Amino acid sequence: MPDAAQVFLEQSRRYLSAHYLPKIERCLEKLTDEDLWWRPNEASNSVGNLLLHLAGNVRQWIVSGVGGAPDVRRRQQEFDERAALPGAVLLAGLKAALDDADGVLAALDPARLLDYCRIQGREMTLLEAVYHVVEHFSTHTGQIAYVAKLRAGVDLDLPRWRDVPR
Repeated sequence: MPDAAQVFLEQSRRYLSAHYLPKIERCLEKLTDEDLWWRPNEASNSVGNLLLHLAGNVRQWIVSGVGGAPDVRRRQQEFDERAALPGAVLLAGLKAALDDADGVLAALDPARLLDYCRIQGREMTLLEAVYHVVEHFSTHTGQIAYVAKLRAGVDLDLPRWRDVPR
């Protein structure tokens, strides 16, 4: 019988890199750089801000919180950015954050999942931190897909779960 902790880590890595990232990439293929920075109102985030936010969250929670790297996140800047950075730059930053996080999760001893870390001033288990990132990434992937459908006006033909290699 497989070890549940190891399966959890492997599945978390798969969700982030093989399930959610390809959906975001497909959305970005349908959007112009101008579309990336569109927002329906000032209370809403643009896709560009969400991409910066996802990269910051992954770095803070997994690379720093779980992996022990210094926390250099400036969370509010992720939402304040209005410089209309190109999609290629945003995607490269997100991929780099995911690659770093994947390295941390691949090297993590599953027996450590119940160890504690401190993230954003809060004590939590490493399991809770990883679970949060996967859930958080899912939420914002859905928001990005919704905006992409609104702006592009086409079926995004997003990869389905059954199409993700195991």
